[in-house]
Amino acid sequence: MKITPEMIDHVTKLARLSFGEKELAGFTSQLNEILQYVEKLNELDTANVPPTSHMFFEKTPMREDKVRTEPSPIEKIVENAPQREGNFFVVPRVIE
Repeated sequence: MKITPEMIDHVTKLARLSFGEKELAGFTSQLNEILQYVEKLNELDTANVPPTSHMFFEKTPMREDKVRTEPSPIEKIVENAPQREGNFFVVPRVIE
């Protein structure tokens, strides 16, 4: 399958994006290069390769879930806040 500029234009309209002609041409060639590379994978014989969902079969290390009775110190919690006011995080206002 070959990507056409019309396909890219259609997708950009669906996503409500706007690009110049030069950018659309760049996207078209880049996506076609990606598809050509993926087509090379079809040349491989994968009949005896089992399907996998993960590259590694190691389990995610989990820490023991312990109940802590003492709370963390407020200073430690807010020390990395980009903006703070006293013991509170300052965030941009989202409701007018």
